[in-house]
Amino acid sequence: MTLLTHVLACLFGMGSWVAINGMWVELPLIVPEIPEGWYLPSYLTVLIQMANVGPLFVTLMHRFRPGKLDERPVIYSIVGLGVVATFLLAFFWKHTVPLAGATHSVPLLVLCFLLSVVDCTSSVTFLPFMMRLGPQYLTTYFVGEGVSGLVPAVVALVQGVGVVHCRNATVASLANGTLGINSTVEASGELQAQYQPANFSAQVFFLFLSAMMVVCLAAFLLLNHHPAVARERKREHYFNRGLAEKSDQALSLSHRPQEEKPMINSPDGHRRARQSTFGTGFYSGLEVTFIFVVLAWVNALTNAVLPSVQSYSCLPYGNQAYHLAATMAAVANPVACFIAMFLPLRSLVLIGLLTIVGTGFGTYIMAMAALSPCPLLVHSASGTALIVIAWMLFVLTLSYVKVIIGVILRDEGHSALVWCGAVVQLGSMLGALSMFPLVSVYGLFKSGDPCNTMCTK
Repeated sequence: MTLLTHVLACLFGMGSWVAINGMWVELPLIVPEIPEGWYLPSYLTVLIQMANVGPLFVTLMHRFRPGKLDERPVIYSIVGLGVVATFLLAFFWKHTVPLAGATHSVPLLVLCFLLSVVDCTSSVTFLPFMMRLGPQYLTTYFVGEGVSGLVPAVVALVQGVGVVHCRNATVASLANGTLGINSTVEASGELQAQYQPANFSAQVFFLFLSAMMVVCLAAFLLLNHHPAVARERKREHYFNRGLAEKSDQALSLSHRPQEEKPMINSPDGHRRARQSTFGTGFYSGLEVTFIFVVLAWVNALTNAVLPSVQSYSCLPYGNQAYHLAATMAAVANPVACFIAMFLPLRSLVLIGLLTIVGTGFGTYIMAMAALSPCPLLVHSASGTALIVIAWMLFVLTLSYVKVIIGVILRDEGHSALVWCGAVVQLGSMLGALSMFPLVSVYGLFKSGDPCNTMCTK
């Protein structure tokens, strides 16, 4: 029965970001078919930030009307919306609408916005819901959240997204009929990247995403109503409205029954006196600030800053390096969650050290992206190995930090997990807003060519 609950928690977490992660990995197939072209990633970034209206509403409700908002109806609504939106996406993603004298993929953009609302709102509803289950299931939920990026990436690899064959530019032009009869061709030996046809269509991929959302919905239903899961729940009725209100308002110790007051000298020798009004009061105000600043920083790096320059950091080393780095990074996330499941070290000092180490790997990746299309060791196997290892260790270390912070905040109560989700979205938003003008407006990063990586100084 415990195994069943772990599986359901993992499947539930897998539905948190699977839709938007799926959109990102499917871009090479979508972009050539729509009028927006490669401006679509920029539009998608803006839409995701606009969708933070969902988390903002939930967070404000918990702040000003504590205990009034039950996550369960919200989760049913957003997951159901995700099922419908991904299903419609399969049939309408190529449809265009005349607008302001030009054609635009309005159905695609609207459905992407709805999916962004679903995934962003999951950050402030899925985590608090996990308070209904034992603490051991929170790490399993994070494993599922990590798998939400891995599964679409694996399916996209099977689909053949982004598989490039390099052909001589002259031969490619003749084959496509783009070379004029009277044109003269200079035999420069330049290669042209040509994306190979996918093994199955984008429509099938979006239907797969819809099926994943259905699985998430089914897992959520069973977590609420399966009798075996009910026996796994905690005995205390934490989500009783009155107790929830007390937790959100952080009542002083004098309002608690005498036997519930924390002991000054606990058996394990740690000081249990209330140090702040946050949660149980175990952490001081400075420590709580440190936890949330690290959480925002880590999510800014992993969800926005470094993903926005992944192609610039990897493509100069070749198409294989790019796909290997993306795949290993996707694998590293759930691996970090598994490590945290068996080795949950809650030391704030360790969290700080791992954040510094992960930021160091991120700095190397950012430096290679800034040097694109001619980064260090661009023509050597060691350069390829370094960039792949850097991406893997970057995601591994910072994903572990995110999970441990989630475990820490879980022990601080329901309200702490709501704020955890809100800070995750805030960090991601600040990271995206800081990188958007650098990448899309000012063009500070230059793309590498997967077929022509020769650098001239």
